[in-house]
Amino acid sequence: MNVTQTSIPDVLVFEPKVFGDDRGFFFESFNAKQFEESVGKSYDFVQDNHSRSARNVLRGLHYQIEQAQGKLVRVTQGEVFDVAVDIRQSSNTFGQWVGVHLSAENKRQMWVPPGFAHGFLVLSDFAEFLYKTTDFYAPQFECSIRWDDPDIGITWPCDAIPVLSSKDRDAALLRDATLFL
Repeated sequence: MNVTQTSIPDVLVFEPKVFGDDRGFFFESFNAKQFEESVGKSYDFVQDNHSRSARNVLRGLHYQIEQAQGKLVRVTQGEVFDVAVDIRQSSNTFGQWVGVHLSAENKRQMWVPPGFAHGFLVLSDFAEFLYKTTDFYAPQFECSIRWDDPDIGITWPCDAIPVLSSKDRDAALLRDATLFL
């Protein structure tokens, strides 16, 4: 597994070694020992989630202010542009974002640590998005930041207005959001 640090050092991209032939392919999608060595901390993953979304659906930017979730995300069908935004006020990279193309073809995974808002935009006809979380979903602590917040300035690769849920359309701006210290 090749591990690459992004422009925000806590956000990592994992690229597996894929073994393939005319029968198909095999790769190790998760190894707890290697993950811990790469992120420098031990995490227990407690929940796996799977979503399917159509082209131009944008989900995010989501986080839980309590029971903060770290997420190890990947795509098994299609392609997305996946984004992590540092919303830890004490961080040197507060308010900065990193975006990575994840697809079934490239088999990359991105580690989004606790303390980050997360979102993705579907670039293919549809995408199946899987992620492991380090804490359970707690809707009473769920928060959202606007996908187009001008203070964050994410450059989404959109060729149309994204399809949003009402929750995402009505999300707070970063300056008005409840944030991590």
